[in-house]
Amino acid sequence: MKTRRLGHSDLDVSAIGLGLMGMSPNIYGATNDEESIKTIHRAMELGVTLLDTADSYGNGHNEELLGKALAGRREQAIVASKFAFGHNFESINGHPDYVKKAIDASLKRLGINHIDLYYQHRVDPNVPIEETVGAMSDLVKAGKVRYLGLSEAGSATIRRAHAVHPISALQTEYSLWSRDIEDDILPTIRELDITHVAYSPLSRGFISGELRTFEDLAPDDRRRIFPRFQGDNFQKNIDIVDKLQEISREKNCTVSQLALAWTVAKGAVPIPGTKRIKFLEENAAAINIELTEEDLAQIEKVSPKNVAHGTRYNDASMSMINL
Repeated sequence: MKTRRLGHSDLDVSAIGLGLMGMSPNIYGATNDEESIKTIHRAMELGVTLLDTADSYGNGHNEELLGKALAGRREQAIVASKFAFGHNFESINGHPDYVKKAIDASLKRLGINHIDLYYQHRVDPNVPIEETVGAMSDLVKAGKVRYLGLSEAGSATIRRAHAVHPISALQTEYSLWSRDIEDDILPTIRELDITHVAYSPLSRGFISGELRTFEDLAPDDRRRIFPRFQGDNFQKNIDIVDKLQEISREKNCTVSQLALAWTVAKGAVPIPGTKRIKFLEENAAAINIELTEEDLAQIEKVSPKNVAHGTRYNDASMSMINL
């Protein structure tokens, strides 16, 4: 596995990480903790060191799960976690007092004494970013956190935060179907030498080609509420995947690997999520795929900006991004 330097830090992370959100119940269908822990262990064996969780995933379950997987293996992992979301992703809290409570709760669930990369999961519009990041900076001074990150923050907010304390990573949704940050936010973080961490690089599994009908989603799968998976949008998006698969066959790789290789070529560190070793190994192998300028042009001709049918979230969730 290749590595990338994280922002201005002295920390190297795997060029492809692992998102753990789907390992908790009531997100992407049925889960199995034992299988998930084996997948995390296999990730570390492959050199996939960047393990991404959050206190809101499974309302604490996800951090507890990672904590179990880290037992005796802490030195093999770069642990990234997040705070700010309330129960069921319905509220945001960036108050300094809450920041200090949230880190202690996360460390307890994880069973570790520090988090390597700590993100504000969403910007709280009711609390100045300077106050939130100031409190996060205190966590660095206390030794509870090594480096700071933001998630789905707007360009102006990133600059204000970075002026208070260096921001090492910005996490956003970024994939062949979610490229809206390319115009303003990506130039900002490149100027400031902030690493881009891309979640949902396979558009929540859509680009993997594993989903063919809406009924493939379990009844408790959160993707059922997202516009891209609903109504006529589903089949229209499948048609795009089929075109991408034609390119992947020419490159002798899977469509997931093609999409991940594109994300890496665009300068991001993708953190695809999976619960199974089979898909983990497939995703990790994408680091070995070289895409030429001609390849990138061919891929982006099939999947230009705004190609996906439907927004990535519902209106309430979309209102929480790029603040």
